[in-house]
Amino acid sequence: MVEAQLRRRGIDDERVLAAMGAVPRESFVSQAWRHRAYADSALPIGAGQTISQPWIVAAICQALELSGEERLLEVGTGSGYSACVLSRLVAGIVSIERHEPLARAALEALAALGVENVEIEVGDGSRGIASQAPFDAIAIHAKAPAAPPTLLSQLAEGGRLIVPIATGAADMLTLFRRRGGSLQVDVVGPCRFVPLIGEEGFSS
Repeated sequence: MVEAQLRRRGIDDERVLAAMGAVPRESFVSQAWRHRAYADSALPIGAGQTISQPWIVAAICQALELSGEERLLEVGTGSGYSACVLSRLVAGIVSIERHEPLARAALEALAALGVENVEIEVGDGSRGIASQAPFDAIAIHAKAPAAPPTLLSQLAEGGRLIVPIATGAADMLTLFRRRGGSLQVDVVGPCRFVPLIGEEGFSS
């Protein structure tokens, strides 16, 4: 997976590649889908949600330019796979999931792998967690009509937020970087995600 799907498609951050190679993706999918655990595609995890394809997870990690010292907010815990990869790249993670059964299953999967720097909350991820802000990095694993203003406000100076923005043709993975009170915006590329449901996302 690392060589064929990631490095050949432009993932060259060695820390990201090492993290992707170290996390067993089969631990985050049901038995029925484990034969496809390393396919470069999204897979269903229940509640109408999916585990993202490996390349997308790696692209998000690489775009955030993580040094290892960051406090990161993750929106959309899902299976916990992305949180597990990110846990190897940052100091600590707070992850928000709106489906309690998914949050519970993700906690169990992370605990089974000995991951100790991920906290999972159940709630509306589009509103973030003001009490724990600011965050050095924010990763949103669901497409939004625009970057949620509240999440942007919870970004530290120099911090990076990545979010798939829904457009007519495709979702566009977009990076926002806070610099001197302004936001620098860069498009990473097309992608496909489930919608961000919440006050600053989609209504349903």
